[in-house]
Amino acid sequence: MEVFNTKDCAWANVTVTLLGSRITGLRGFEVKKTVEKEHVYAAGSEPVDINEGNKKYEGSFKLLKYEVDRLNDAALAAGYSDITEVPHTLISATIEFKKQLADKIRIVAVPGLAFTEMSIAMEQNAKMTEVNLPFLAMRIQHLSK
Repeated sequence: MEVFNTKDCAWANVTVTLLGSRITGLRGFEVKKTVEKEHVYAAGSEPVDINEGNKKYEGSFKLLKYEVDRLNDAALAAGYSDITEVPHTLISATIEFKKQLADKIRIVAVPGLAFTEMSIAMEQNAKMTEVNLPFLAMRIQHLSK
C-alpha cells in the first residue's frame, strides 16, 4: 500500500544546471509553456469545440550577481558582448526536483534557451544583488530519472 504524501518539493532539493554548470546562486526560477487555444463557434451561441494554435516556451532565472558575472565571462570568452548575445543553440538548462532525497528525480529540460534582457539594479541597504534573466526557449520537456 502506498502512503499518501502531501509534501511538495523542497527548495533544498532543487538543482539548476545552466551551460553545463550547477548554479549555486539561484534565488528563483519560472518555466512556462503556453498553448494558444480558442473556442470554435458555429450555429447558436455556445462553442462547439476548442482549437489549438502555436506553442510558446518562456521563463526566467533569478540569480545572484556573481552567477550572472560567470555567465557573462563565458559569453565574453566565446566572443559575445554578454549572455543576451549568445545564440539559443548554445544554451540549455536543466532543473531537477525531488520531494525527499530518496525519491525519483523529476527533470525539466530547457534546450535552445535565449536570454532576452539583463538588468542589474540595487538599492540602499541591500544585502545582495539579484538579477532577473528572462528567456525564450525552443521547448520545455518534463522527464524523470
